[in-house]
Amino acid sequence: MKENYVKKFYHRHIGPSRDEINNMLKKLQCSSIQDFLNKTVPKEIRLKRKLNLPNSISEYQYLNHIYRISKKNKIYRSYIGLGYKNTITPSVIQRNILENPAWYTPYTPYQSEISQGRLEALINFQTMISDLTGMKISNASMLDESTAAADAMFMIYQEKIKKKQIDNNYYFFISNEIFPQTISVLKTRCFGLGIHIINDSHKNLKIKYNNKKIFGLIISYPSSLGEIYDYSETVEYAKEHNISIIVSTDLLSLSLLKPPGEWGADVVIGSSQSFGIPMGYGGPHAAFFSTHEQYKRFLPGRIIGISVDIRNKKAFRMALQTREQHIKRERATSNICTSQVLPAIMASMYALYHGKKGLIEIAKCIHEYTKKLEFLLVNSINHLDQVNTSYFDTIRIKTDSESVSKIKKVSERKKTNFRYVNENHLTITLDETTCQKDINHILSIFYEVYNKDKKTYKKIKYNRNIRHEYKFPFFLKRKSDFLKHKVFNKFYSENELIRYVKRLEKKDISLIHSMIPLGSCTMKLNASAELLSLSQQEWRNIHPFVPEKQAMGYHFIIKNLKKYLKEITGFSGISLQPNSGAQGEYAGLMVIKHYHHSLKEHQRNIALIPSSSHGTNPASANMAGMKVLLVSTTNDGSINKNDLLKKVKENKNSLSVLMITYPSTYGIYEKNIQEIIDIIHENGGQVYMDGANMNAQIGLIRPANLGVDVCHLNLHKTFAIPHGGGGPGMGPICVASHLKPFLPNHPFQKQEKNKETLTISSSPYGSSLILTISYAYIRLLGPYGLRKCTEISVLNANYIKERLKNFYNILYVGENNTVAHELIIDCRIFKHMEIEVVDIAKRMMDYGYHAPTISFPVEGCMMIEPTESESKEELDHFIETMINIRQEIKEIEYGKFSKKNNVFKNAPHSIDILTQNEWKYPYSREKAAYPLHWIKDRKFWPSINRIDDGYGDRNLICTCV
Repeated sequence: MKENYVKKFYHRHIGPSRDEINNMLKKLQCSSIQDFLNKTVPKEIRLKRKLNLPNSISEYQYLNHIYRISKKNKIYRSYIGLGYKNTITPSVIQRNILENPAWYTPYTPYQSEISQGRLEALINFQTMISDLTGMKISNASMLDESTAAADAMFMIYQEKIKKKQIDNNYYFFISNEIFPQTISVLKTRCFGLGIHIINDSHKNLKIKYNNKKIFGLIISYPSSLGEIYDYSETVEYAKEHNISIIVSTDLLSLSLLKPPGEWGADVVIGSSQSFGIPMGYGGPHAAFFSTHEQYKRFLPGRIIGISVDIRNKKAFRMALQTREQHIKRERATSNICTSQVLPAIMASMYALYHGKKGLIEIAKCIHEYTKKLEFLLVNSINHLDQVNTSYFDTIRIKTDSESVSKIKKVSERKKTNFRYVNENHLTITLDETTCQKDINHILSIFYEVYNKDKKTYKKIKYNRNIRHEYKFPFFLKRKSDFLKHKVFNKFYSENELIRYVKRLEKKDISLIHSMIPLGSCTMKLNASAELLSLSQQEWRNIHPFVPEKQAMGYHFIIKNLKKYLKEITGFSGISLQPNSGAQGEYAGLMVIKHYHHSLKEHQRNIALIPSSSHGTNPASANMAGMKVLLVSTTNDGSINKNDLLKKVKENKNSLSVLMITYPSTYGIYEKNIQEIIDIIHENGGQVYMDGANMNAQIGLIRPANLGVDVCHLNLHKTFAIPHGGGGPGMGPICVASHLKPFLPNHPFQKQEKNKETLTISSSPYGSSLILTISYAYIRLLGPYGLRKCTEISVLNANYIKERLKNFYNILYVGENNTVAHELIIDCRIFKHMEIEVVDIAKRMMDYGYHAPTISFPVEGCMMIEPTESESKEELDHFIETMINIRQEIKEIEYGKFSKKNNVFKNAPHSIDILTQNEWKYPYSREKAAYPLHWIKDRKFWPSINRIDDGYGDRNLICTCV
């Protein structure tokens, strides 16, 4: 019996022991978990049966299981290109960042003083991107290259609309030589926004479309077929006609090529995947986005800037946060919430590891092998042409259709993938892993097809002078310097690099230090066993566009994960393509939009969004081209039924969707949720549920049973994918049967004829590599463990509420005085003492805690979510912290300390302040640093003091100085 207990994974995933659970239930005056649930979760919506999922397996069993599945994947040499390449992750980066919980478990760096390590790494990333692209300003990463292109289009469109330079009759020009997946994502975004499209060769812009009103265009450098064009005429024409220019580029090629910022680009986008990030069957990878300063307030995603702290010490912070979607809501220019922080950090470290010289040598080596391959192929096979005049790493082969067919058969037998463009053309894209052995192997395929001696290449004398030439015009050769900052020029040994990584690591608080109690963000245990597959070659090194039979391990995971998520949610269809929660929101709304259009109800474009819904919802509706109407809530936090009925009645014929979050973002289970849903359905609308709070539903409630039509899931919250300091994430959508025909598809997937393409991200299954984490989570926990997680997450939240209710005002509670998995405490009542919620957040750093979610969803309040993974001891430490902070507030209230000079206004107290000779504060050093006795054993030292946010926004600097 004891042996079986030890084997159960959920006993280690769930923080409180059995005795601790009973103690918490006693505090809540409940006799059992069942008694507690009866008081908390409305009985009428509860699931009446056990989830039909495989039973839990032990960690040892799972690791053997996932290893066997991985062997179903076949690692061929892939030269497909299309934005994905083989790359080499330096071991020092893989071991000390990718596999290190200090790097993969922190939260988004909103609390700058305890996030300086990540912020510095991200500003290195921004500097790298700005330098390589030749642009002034870059953000801290995007989800993928295709969505970066779509966001670039949306940005320039909004900027021109705001300046009244264009109207709705303008077109967006898409070059037909950008990646097919990017074309598809752009078409989807344009459909949602009602933007007209021209898709043609850039060469025809001036010739065929001189009479068209065009506001922007996107071109590729190099093109998707490998050609490097001289775009000077296109750029000149665009500038003359006020057409903004977006350039999709290959980052590594810019070590040799003249950067787009130097020849006329307004926005430069692409992927940093080739900087040491594995292909992972499509992701996660950090896309980049760089532009001119004029767009800084429109720029999607996050920007890291440089400011100073109160002692004038340089400090990093997230700049211009007033652009963020949860603040601007329906006026937001972007719905990006999760970005790709962890892959961006890895890419920045790759640049540090190699430096400028190293990047140039890698690029030169790739280019040299590409030239050599062309020379040997063209000079040994008569019926074959290489048609790219200029190229970097990709050659385009033209031959007869019979030969192409034979090449495909032989290459498959020899475990090699090329890109077959059409019946007469294929491309071969080389990468940093290419060596002479690979060149010989490629040649052997062609020699077999064309009946040549396999040693033919040895008879051909390779012209050594070619080595000193570039296969692109001299005027496109890079002359400008890059990566000049010392951080890119000092880590010549691994010893020094690892010390730098560890210095940064020590500046960040993460789940290895303490509970991160962020409401709506679900910072739970990310178990090591769930993450091990990310380092396994069979999962890492597969191109997303290989034939399905080469990725059967992935398809086993995808098929079963879909099956499990459908059972958990009750829906009949699912897409794993959205690669963030915000993308899931957008995807769900686009599915609904296509559904209404199929019924010829094109006028339905109103999205009703209660103020208790998740903060990104209005921004997502805006991106889907919908008009947002906010619905008020009642004093208890429930949706105001009267206001809802009024807005439904006024907009009955144009109602598209109601966007709800359940339990609500206010942290309560609304009892009349089904009645609310019925009202929408009776008036022709659909109901979208934000899955941010699914951790309070699994095993207890199924969204489909409530009548919901579509729901997205945050796998990076509920299903254990780590936050990575702000990404990666995954946001799959689940839909009811009538919406299944409208689920996202992809140009590299088999599609039904005449089906309209709805593409959300660059790869068919989003960030496929990290799907293995959520698969592991479900298999390790099983149906009992999954339900237990929900029960304990709700119990932990109610225990905190009960302990804090005499010290803080709990803003919203259910009818039995309970909350769901999170609670909101009101900090507005301290304003008369000039204590703001941000002051409390800063003071919590001195106690070793990241603050709960502040000023969302209610301004001046804190939203607390403990998750199921925190032990009662950790909960009690957090509770003691909050109680002691309340006592410190009373000290100001009673006049012991002034409103201007106290532990809150001076927090956080860094070691610099505490070790200075002069101590000028009215409280002791001990009170500042160790306000509670147990902190001495686990002290986390903020590396800087309070940051001057205003200074950073007034003096925006977002690259290394």
